[in-house]
Amino acid sequence: MVNFGIQTRCLACSSNVLTGLRNVSDTRFGIKGEYEIGRCLVCDIEQTVPAPTPLEIKELYEKHYNFGGEKDTAYTRFREWFLSSTIYHFWLGLDGDISFHRRRGAGLLLDVGCNEGRGLNIYRKNGFDPEGLELNEVAAREARDRGFTVYTELLEKFQPDQLYDIVVLSNVIEHSLDPKIMLNHVNRILKTGGKVWISCPNVDSWQRKVFGKYWINWHVPFHIFHFSKNTLAKILKGSGFKIIKEKPQSPSLWLAQSIIARLFSKPNKQTKYLRKTSLVATLMIFIRFLLFSFLWIGNFLNKGDCLVVIAKKV
Repeated sequence: MVNFGIQTRCLACSSNVLTGLRNVSDTRFGIKGEYEIGRCLVCDIEQTVPAPTPLEIKELYEKHYNFGGEKDTAYTRFREWFLSSTIYHFWLGLDGDISFHRRRGAGLLLDVGCNEGRGLNIYRKNGFDPEGLELNEVAAREARDRGFTVYTELLEKFQPDQLYDIVVLSNVIEHSLDPKIMLNHVNRILKTGGKVWISCPNVDSWQRKVFGKYWINWHVPFHIFHFSKNTLAKILKGSGFKIIKEKPQSPSLWLAQSIIARLFSKPNKQTKYLRKTSLVATLMIFIRFLLFSFLWIGNFLNKGDCLVVIAKKV
C-alpha cells in the first residue's frame, strides 16, 4: 500500500493532495528531474507532482515528443508497413484496440492530437470523415500533405464550422492540465448524442504495482493525471457524458515498454532500447502468446493497463 505524505493542491479541484510514490523520473527521453505521484483527498484523482507549467509543456513537446519530420528510418518504415497491413488488423483483435482503429462507421470525426495523420488514414478507410486537431505545425503540415483537414488551434479556442459525431481522445486526456475543461470543450463541439472515444492508462493496473516507479505509463512529466475507472467515470459524468461502453485492455507493447524501462532505463539518459524494433516486437509476441493468461485475468479484474471508454453526450 502506498504511504502518502507531502501535501499539495489538486489541479482538478484545488483540494489537498497527498503525495505517495516518490523519485519517479522520465524513463523514455532522459529528461532531468524527479517527480512524485499524489492522490486528491476529495476527487481521488492521482496526479504528477509538481505538474509542468503550460510554457514548460510547450517546450517539452517541441523538444522531445511531437513529430519533427522523421521519415524513412527503419522504425518509421516498419511502422508504416505494419499499420497498413492485414497483420495489424488481426493483431488489434488479438491484443486490444486502444486507438479505435478497428471501429467502422460513418460521420464527422475529430482526432485530437492526430500527429502526422497515421490514425486519420485508418479512420477514413473505416468509413469515417476524419479531421484532426494538432498543435505541432510540422506534424499538422505532414497530415495536410496526406490530404486531411487539420486544425492547429487549442481545443478551448477551436470553433468548428459544424459539430462532430465523434471526438477521439486516444491517449490524450492524461496529458491535460485540466481534464474536466477538456471534456467540457469536447462536449461543446459534439452533436447531441455524439460520442467521445477515450483511451488512457489505468492507474489501478496490476503492472503499476509490479513495476513501481518504472511503470511506463507514469510517463512524467508528460502524463499529468492518472485515472482509474471510477475517477474517469466521475469526470465524464460531470462534463455531460454517459458511459455506454467500457473495456479494460492490456497492450503487449505497454508491458514490453515497462520491461525495457525496468531493465535499461537510467536517470537523465534516453532509453534507446525502446526504439529497437526487433527487441520490442519480440517482447510483444512473447507477452501476447506466453503471458496471455496474466493479461486476460488483469482485464477481467479491471486491472488492465488501459481504460477504453465510449461515452455519449447527453
